[in-house]
Amino acid sequence: MVSLKRIEDRPTPPEVYNWRIWMLAAIAASAAIMIGYDSAFVGGAIVLKGFDNDFGKLDVSTKANLVSTYQAGAFFGAFAGYPLGHFIGRRWGITICAIVFTIGAIIMVIANKSTGLGPIFGGRALAGLGIGAASNLAPIYISEIAVPAIRGQLVGLYEIGWQIGGLVGFFINYGVSVNLAPNTEQWRIPFAIQIIPGGLLVLGAPFLIESPRWLLTRNRNEEAATNLSRIRNLDGDHPYIVEELREMHSAVDKERKLLGSDSFWAPFRETFGTSRVLWRLVLGSSMFVFQNGTGINAINYYSPTVFSSLGITGANTGLLTTGIFGVIKTCGAIVWILFLIDNLGRRRILMTGASICSMAMLAIAIYIAVAKPADHAGEGLTDVGRFALACFYIWTLGYGCTWNGTPWVIGSEIFPQQSRTLGMACMAASNWLYNFAISMGTPRAFLNIGWGFYLIFCVVTLISIPYVFFLLPETKGVPLEHMDRLFEMRPRYNAGPRLLAELQVEHSQSFTNSHAGNVDAFGAHDRDSNGQNSFTESEEKNNLNINNADAGAKYA
Repeated sequence: MVSLKRIEDRPTPPEVYNWRIWMLAAIAASAAIMIGYDSAFVGGAIVLKGFDNDFGKLDVSTKANLVSTYQAGAFFGAFAGYPLGHFIGRRWGITICAIVFTIGAIIMVIANKSTGLGPIFGGRALAGLGIGAASNLAPIYISEIAVPAIRGQLVGLYEIGWQIGGLVGFFINYGVSVNLAPNTEQWRIPFAIQIIPGGLLVLGAPFLIESPRWLLTRNRNEEAATNLSRIRNLDGDHPYIVEELREMHSAVDKERKLLGSDSFWAPFRETFGTSRVLWRLVLGSSMFVFQNGTGINAINYYSPTVFSSLGITGANTGLLTTGIFGVIKTCGAIVWILFLIDNLGRRRILMTGASICSMAMLAIAIYIAVAKPADHAGEGLTDVGRFALACFYIWTLGYGCTWNGTPWVIGSEIFPQQSRTLGMACMAASNWLYNFAISMGTPRAFLNIGWGFYLIFCVVTLISIPYVFFLLPETKGVPLEHMDRLFEMRPRYNAGPRLLAELQVEHSQSFTNSHAGNVDAFGAHDRDSNGQNSFTESEEKNNLNINNADAGAKYA
């Protein structure tokens, strides 16, 4: 995986950046393929002529209910992910999620004229349960096994899976629309393809290596040490493993003292009874408010309606335009994971993306308000209309490179160990709740307020810029065990770089004093893509006020 620069909090041997950690993350992240496909295909599938012939032309309310049933299931599924993750762990929890989703997908496929829409509603609710729990457990698992310097990229694979699934969903609809007669097979094929990613995850998830951090919370210390050594590709007595295990043990012990027990209910007291964790929950959930506020899910679920509002008509034309939207969004996500998330950091990405997306939405709102393209449907796009379409694709690229996956990365890393599964459950549930509201309200919003809907997206996205700047600390490169310390620092807008500077010095002294004979076992403190030593970007060097040359010498 390409990375311009790795910002490490300690001397890090190159062995930890191994094929196994990427493979484990990719298997867990494939849960998002199910999510992406299901989110993308349904809006186009239910407007296919074959679907209309079997079930009748659906009214606006029925379409909204059919789409939103999935989000409702996912909302409750996200909470179900907490007991799964707490009692049976990340590996088997993800396996159960895949099984539930696959059963739901099979139920959808058996729908026909005689059964009506019942199996589709029931299957989407069940699939949503599996998806909701997976959206909790998969990012957490990846975050817990990740090396801090590449945690954003590893969790970002979850977003790549989401985009791959979405892209396939867009083009499957286009393919069956163009190449198949309007019969049962035309709509059943897109529904049946859901079974493939679910089935593959059922087969792959049991081969995951259980999270060492979860094992420590269950007092399975020897197994935790063994698993960490396998994931890091290092011997159990390697100084890096010893130090990382020490920090994990320390964090778990600290949490136990704070909570008083390891019971199922203890994290509820910490999450909702202490301001330090409750604030992180509010902060993380608000990231999903702003993500949905960009307009992404209105477009994902009702893309034909969106393009119709721009003056683009015809089922095939709308589906093809939607497919291009999916390609651009996927390309943006690839740029995000390769070059941005662990280099620019979370804060810069979000603020830059919000600036681009808000301006693009403003241009689209003005175009629809002035030109009223829906009143001239079938007359083709004018030059101004083409400009509006270009703005839409600029918005797509800006969103794909920034807000698409970053909230999931943040959610997977900000909570304490004992409360991580519950905190992420609440965050994921809030995301699905916002999805549900968008999927229910979008058809009516387009009918009643038209261009004003795009203006709302513009305003909400603009509000996110000062919110992120003043309230969200930079989590890039910060070990999970030091998130408490990060959120205690003020001001928040430069807390991340300051904490990394402190950790670099502390770990330098710790390793120099405790493992003086093993210094050569470690690689350079920061590595660029060519293996050259570096610390942080020049701007961060000035902010940190540390002598990086001296610190680098300690790690060499």
